[in-house]
Amino acid sequence: MTDIKQAGRPKRLSVERRVVDGVPIVTAQGEIDHEVRDLFRDALLSEDGVMAPLRIVVDLSGVTFMDSSGINVFGAAHRRVRDAQGWLRIAGAQESVVRVLHIVGLDEVIACCPTVEQALTP
Repeated sequence: MTDIKQAGRPKRLSVERRVVDGVPIVTAQGEIDHEVRDLFRDALLSEDGVMAPLRIVVDLSGVTFMDSSGINVFGAAHRRVRDAQGWLRIAGAQESVVRVLHIVGLDEVIACCPTVEQALTP
C-alpha cells in the first residue's frame, strides 16, 4: 500500500493506493477540488507515473465533496484506460458525490458500484 500525501498543505485529501488481484484500488478520503486535483490525478497513474494501469477502482466512500476538478480527473483517466482497452470503476461514493456524477452524466460513462468488492467483479 502506498500513502500519497500532499506536502506543505493542510490534509484536505488523503489518498492511498493498494493492489488487489492485480487491480489498483485508489482510496480517497476528504474533499476533491482544484487545490488537490494534481494529487488525485497522480494517484490514478501507474507507480512509475508514466501511464495509467489498464484497470482501476477508485473508492470514494471517504470523499465528502467533489467539484468539477474531480470530474475532469475522472474524465481524463477514463479516456486513458478506455483507449488501452481497460476500465475505470468508482466504488462507494456518498450521495453528495453520486449527485455530482449524475448531474454531469459521468455515472453513464464510468461504472459506479456500491462497494469495492462489487467493482472488482468482472
